[in-house]
Amino acid sequence: MRNSKKYIPLLLGTAIAIGVFLGGRLNFSDTSDRLFTTNSKKDKLNRLIDYIDYEYVDEVNTDSIVDVTVNGILDNLDPHSTYIPKKDLKRVTENMKGYFEGIGINFYPYRDTIAVIRPTEGGPSARAGIKGGDRIISANGEPLYGDLSNNDSILSKLKGKKGSTLNLKVYRRGEPELLDIKVKRSNILIKSVEAGYMLTDNLGYIKINRFAESTYREFKQVLDKLQDKGATKLALDLRDNPGGFLSVAEQIVDEFLEDDKLIVFTKNKRGKVEKTYATNRGDFEEGDIYILINENSASASEVVAGALQDNDKGVIVGRRSYGKGLVQREMALGDGSAVRLTVSRYYTPTGRSIQKPYDNGNSQSYFNDYYKRLRTGELTDSENIEIADSLKFITPNGKVVYGGGGIIPDVFVPIDKAFTNETINYLRRMGHFGFFVFQELDKDRSVYEGVTKRDFIDNFEVSDDIVLRFQDYVNGRERTNITFVAYNDVIKLLIKATLARQLYDDNAFEEIINKRDIMIDELILLSRESQYFDQ
Repeated sequence: MRNSKKYIPLLLGTAIAIGVFLGGRLNFSDTSDRLFTTNSKKDKLNRLIDYIDYEYVDEVNTDSIVDVTVNGILDNLDPHSTYIPKKDLKRVTENMKGYFEGIGINFYPYRDTIAVIRPTEGGPSARAGIKGGDRIISANGEPLYGDLSNNDSILSKLKGKKGSTLNLKVYRRGEPELLDIKVKRSNILIKSVEAGYMLTDNLGYIKINRFAESTYREFKQVLDKLQDKGATKLALDLRDNPGGFLSVAEQIVDEFLEDDKLIVFTKNKRGKVEKTYATNRGDFEEGDIYILINENSASASEVVAGALQDNDKGVIVGRRSYGKGLVQREMALGDGSAVRLTVSRYYTPTGRSIQKPYDNGNSQSYFNDYYKRLRTGELTDSENIEIADSLKFITPNGKVVYGGGGIIPDVFVPIDKAFTNETINYLRRMGHFGFFVFQELDKDRSVYEGVTKRDFIDNFEVSDDIVLRFQDYVNGRERTNITFVAYNDVIKLLIKATLARQLYDDNAFEEIINKRDIMIDELILLSRESQYFDQ
């Protein structure tokens, strides 16, 4: 023991010497994980940001530099690897989970107050007595009027932990005083199944707008209801559906395919293949299935269409889909931000990759492919679809299908030029229909009291006077001189559908829009002929 003590000063001195040596070699912001790293590329980026942060002559927001750097790196990979900044991650996560914690209202920042369009059906606000047209003046004593330009600030006051109480002061036209309404926050569903109803006596219809965590549960509930109403045939509308969780798409396909049928397989950079097969839980394996797709149906939507087409199950109706055959996984970056990185490719059961080329990386030409299809006439004539014979595949029943850029439908339906008119699309995109309809309702909501949703859908007609008022409204907002003579019927349809959405629900909106949908008309005709299912 006495001999070991004489080495203590020597050990301490050696440790101090090593510390001084390493300290001189390290930047003041170096950490232990960087000290032992052997990746000089990572170290180079870290040091550059440190130099800018501590040595650069001007003050610089290095967080923004990091964001630009990450985006620059991802831009050189593929078009679907994306960066999600910290400020956006919560919203993106909520959207993909399919719910958020709040009070459940749709609202406009209207003039200088929060105007309720419609409380969520069955949600906490509806149960507490909130009505369409109400103005929320304050929440827990904090004013909600005046400058309402910051939508995030408004949402932060309305959202909150599930079970917490929000004390609202509400102005309602016709009431002599402000109303005191208590609302207990709850989980609010962000619906991914927009509509579900019967198109004919035996043909059900379901529209899915994305594949979120909650989508399969929503889909199954609606499917069960339609089957109870006599649906032996089903139209699954995936038009404009950009995708989402691959596993959710697999669950939905499983409802239609017989046991042990291959749904999809993925392959990563190491060549590892993972296959997904149908199980014994499908409830619609005997029914006729139609899948509606268009040029904006992507990713998980294409998995559904490809799985059914390659298994000779159902009919794909519409136009060639987007062409996204890459799978992303979300990875946290440690500071509240995340990256969705492409980790594998997926293939349909016959072995097709439907990913369209991205040789130029994350280029505008890739995302503007729609305009190329429009220019070449592909959207109006199936003969103009580019097909590569080298990417030909054969289904078990001998049907020829193609890879290399989207799912080509079995039955082609051209684009409806009336609904793709640039002026109408602009008006929809800018929210003019919604704001105008809210103003119309706000004049006197009692006009619609007692009108059932069914009666409104079947019998309500938009007058020419309402169209003229909408025309005046648009010209006043846009400072233009637009007339709607050429597409008067479409304007009437969109006004009626928007009225239905604000008075009732999204289902009513879709049912009205579909009454003038040429793809729905073709679908109904196909379902009556049943030629694709008599083989």
